[in-house]
Amino acid sequence: MLPTMKMPVADERLHHRHHAVQFYGDEAELFTTIGTFLSEGLAAGQPAIVVATPDHTSAIVDALGSHLIDVARARHYGDLVMLDAEETLGTFMHNGTPDQILFQRHVGALMEQTLRGRGRTPLRAFGEMVDVLWRRGQADAAIRLEALWNDLATIYSFSLLCGYAIGSFCKDASRIEEVCHEHTHVLGDNMIPGAARHLRAWA
Repeated sequence: MLPTMKMPVADERLHHRHHAVQFYGDEAELFTTIGTFLSEGLAAGQPAIVVATPDHTSAIVDALGSHLIDVARARHYGDLVMLDAEETLGTFMHNGTPDQILFQRHVGALMEQTLRGRGRTPLRAFGEMVDVLWRRGQADAAIRLEALWNDLATIYSFSLLCGYAIGSFCKDASRIEEVCHEHTHVLGDNMIPGAARHLRAWA
């Protein structure tokens, strides 16, 4: 069972250009984390971007609704942008790997458009394109994408939460270290008993 995300975690650990990762076995727990993280930002006037699979997008909408977020209104006014993970990957993948120029052109433009007219207001985002790549067996591409997100954070002010299904690491748990290295914070480290001590070193 994943650790419950407490309010101080969302306030202090997942904002101001923080790049967090949550390993999860229970999707319901992931959606609780996402709902808390994004709804707190939206309530504070911070726009949000979600790049997820269709099934997860629907669950995230429900999670936001449970926090009294009017999703339809937020989307209408551009405060909440929701994109399909597979389609978004298609805008910047080249020969099986994320292309830096294409990533900045498409995802950077999305950041620019969402933040337009908001001054220095930070943005919050949840993305699972990396998990989509990992499930495909494209671990190198997923880690490369994490690095590109970090590069983008030097240009735009945003906090990013990534979600990885822990089952995706069953065949190659040794690469968890590389994933953690690209993040400022690790949530759900108790999902991997043999690596918990190591993961907490990154948290």
